[in-house]
Amino acid sequence: MLIQPSQADVRRFFCGVYAKQRSGEPMEAIETLAGLWIDEHPEYHATLADVDAALAAMHDANPARENPFLHLSMHLSISEQCSIDQPRGIRQAVELLAARRGSLHEAHHEVMDCLGRMIWESQRAGRMPDGAAYVDCVQRRATAD
Repeated sequence: MLIQPSQADVRRFFCGVYAKQRSGEPMEAIETLAGLWIDEHPEYHATLADVDAALAAMHDANPARENPFLHLSMHLSISEQCSIDQPRGIRQAVELLAARRGSLHEAHHEVMDCLGRMIWESQRAGRMPDGAAYVDCVQRRATAD
């Protein structure tokens, strides 16, 4: 079953994870993984510290400014895709890219470009996302000179 949380749910989730991290509360596995990505982005900590402001800011979307909740969600999505190797080949492609860049974090940022492009093309064409093209995009980045 596909879970489709609302924008508010996503914001509450990441703010809640950040609060649990700061207080030392126990976390579920997905929260622990989210916390690792939150640690990689200290520039988001102030935003994550205030759930009410984060919820209020949903209506002030500025396309010129990065959305920390979307960004962290993409990190989680890529991590999950790699853990189950879905689409097939994504794990190896991300591992190759991470080895080439010397950083899983930097590799994820490049993978986000491919993931975003796949989603955009899927929506534009009104068809299912092309997982093979997505993996190819990541593989090209991993093998480019």
